[in-house]
Formats: sequence, C-alpha cells, structure tokens
Amino acid sequence: MNLDQRITALADRLTGLDDRWRSAVRAVPRHLFIPDRAWCDSRDRPAHLIDRNTDPEAWVDAVYSDAAIVTQLDDGATDIARGKGDYTSSCSAPAAVALTLGALDPYDGDEVLEIGTGTGWTAALLAHRLGDGNVTSVEIDPAVHTTAAGNLAAAGRSPRLILGDGSAGCADGAPYDRVHVTCGVDRIPHSWVGQTRPGGLIVIPWIPRWEGGHLTVLTPTGDGTATGRFHRAVGFMPLRSQRWPLPSLQDAYRDSMTDLDPRRVLRSSYGADIAIAALHPHVYATHADRPEGHFHLSLWSDDSDAQVHYSPEHKHVAVLQRGPHDLWDEVQDAYLRWLSWGSPPKDRFGMTVTPEGQYVWLDLPANPVTEPGGPRTPHAQRQ
Repeated sequence: MNLDQRITALADRLTGLDDRWRSAVRAVPRHLFIPDRAWCDSRDRPAHLIDRNTDPEAWVDAVYSDAAIVTQLDDGATDIARGKGDYTSSCSAPAAVALTLGALDPYDGDEVLEIGTGTGWTAALLAHRLGDGNVTSVEIDPAVHTTAAGNLAAAGRSPRLILGDGSAGCADGAPYDRVHVTCGVDRIPHSWVGQTRPGGLIVIPWIPRWEGGHLTVLTPTGDGTATGRFHRAVGFMPLRSQRWPLPSLQDAYRDSMTDLDPRRVLRSSYGADIAIAALHPHVYATHADRPEGHFHLSLWSDDSDAQVHYSPEHKHVAVLQRGPHDLWDEVQDAYLRWLSWGSPPKDRFGMTVTPEGQYVWLDLPANPVTEPGGPRTPHAQRQ
C-alpha cells in the first residue's frame, strides 16, 4: 500500500471511534509524529529498532501498525538505538489512543486539557476534532515539549502547549469540559477534578502498583469530588512524579509457607486485581512462569519485599518476606476478602476522588472498599 492507503487503513481499523475521530486520524497522519529512529514495542514480535534512513519500508510498517513507538529512554539519557532502559516517552499504540479518545466522547466546542503531550499526535487529533483553540496540552519534559511543538507545526496544528508538571493541571484556562490523561496514574491529582466542569469527564489510565492498569472515567459532581467506573485494561508509562522506587534492603528473609496458590491470585479476575490494589496500594508485583510448572511471584513496596515460589513437587508454597510489611500476607488477605465478597468482577467496582484522597467502591460510591485513610469492609454484595 502507498502512504495514503496506509493512513486510511489505520483509520478504518479503529472501529471503536466514530466517523469524526476516524476523519481526524486520516487528516493527522501518524508518521508526522514519529522520529527517524525509534523503538517499536509490538505485541506481534520482540521490541526492535526502526530506522527510516536504513529501512524506510519497515519504519512505515511499524508506524501504521498497532504498536507503541517508544521515542525516549531514561528521560533522554540513553540512546534510543540501545533499546535497554526505562521507556519514558512514546507515541501510544493506535488502539490505546482510540480507547481513550472514544471514552472522552467530547461535544463540539468542548475545551480539553491533555496531560502528557508526548509526540503530539493525540493533541493533534484533539485539535482537528475540536479546534486548536480548544485544546491545552501539558508536557513536563523540555526536549519532548520542543519536539512535539515541531511535529504539530509540521502537521498544521497549533493547540496551546504548556511546559510544566501535568499533575498540577493548568489552572489558566480552567474549567475544562474534558481532561485527557496519556500517562499512567496511581494517585489521581485532585487538581484535575477542580479544573473540570461539573458533569465533564476525566479519562485516566489508572495504573496501580498491583498488576496492570484500568481505563477509568470519572465525572466531577460539583462538590469537589469526581466518581466513575473502571473499564478496559490499559498499559501506560507512569506520570513522572509517581514513578515507583525499588527498595534497598539488607535484612534477612523470614521463612513461611502458604496453602494459597499464587497463580490463582494473579489469574483469577480483574476484579481481584482491583480489590488487592485498593486494599494494599503500596504493593507492587511481578511474576513469571518457570520451567516444569514452577511459578514465581515477587512483591515489593517502598520498604519491604517478598518472594513466593510455587512448585508442583511440593504440597505447600514457599514464602520469603522481609521488611516491616509481610507483603504476601497482605496480598493473601486482600484476595480472600475479595472471595468473601462473592468474587465480584471488574465492572462492579468504581472510584471516587475527594480533596482528602481517593477510594474504591463496590457497586455504589456509598459502599466503599477503601477510604482515603485505608481499607474497610464493604456491605454485602448487591445483586
């Protein structure tokens, strides 16, 4: 296919978008926002370098696939060609962009605050759909901000670009009808609630420390709070002010065993993931299948860690824990609580953000699982 055909094919594949958004995808070609060298993070093959100068066909193939294109490593400290390091800026995969823009559901003339300009592609799509003067996009990284401005100018778009910390929003221009967040957020900044009109929408990739992320759509209710539900699974780079440190521990592990299979905890349900993340928001997890049926789970927080290893050769599961928190015990307790609630699925949970913090609820905001100060037990499940 030639370039015009590729652009049209990409727009046609994004079936979650209405015709106005697909028109924006056709009018704002993605390749205008991708540098000559970048790192293609695709689900179909291992992540790899794309270079327009050495292999232009492969570069275009990657740009018009459903792949995230990573444009910065380690805040710019590492050459993108190395591919090793933390992903710190990217052009999100088209399907993820379609998911968030579809959830945004703006009216004509709506004013949108975008958190995280990145390459500028989503800002350009918003500007085409709503008008340049109705879009404000905030970017914290000076180099990324400058590059995005050049990309947008090349595409003929001129939304308002702000260099600053997106966690503070942009009070100059508030209130906004919509807030579009392009980075993962664990703790929702209340500034976004205060800068959105009552009845507006805040579309956020909620990325707690525990297992994956969830597209979250919140509506401010006019009393300083915003509430809404969790939707599709998503994955985004974290907001820079909310990156998670790894602990540096020297104390010895405490040995114990558990009868709970850690694979059940990790693979039961997105509902279990939300319950664990809500009840113990300080716990981070990674896990991996090992040869011959073995499974390993690593847990950590700012001051503790745990290792849980399942072996099909043993009746009990080995647990090692150190630091002031017994992280596996906390996770196990949260999972068993979720079971005691009737194993509610993801779509029965939601979140409310208040000036004091945020809490997760089951079925209704009046039935909290957690409060800004910590966990609690919800009422019996509602049918």
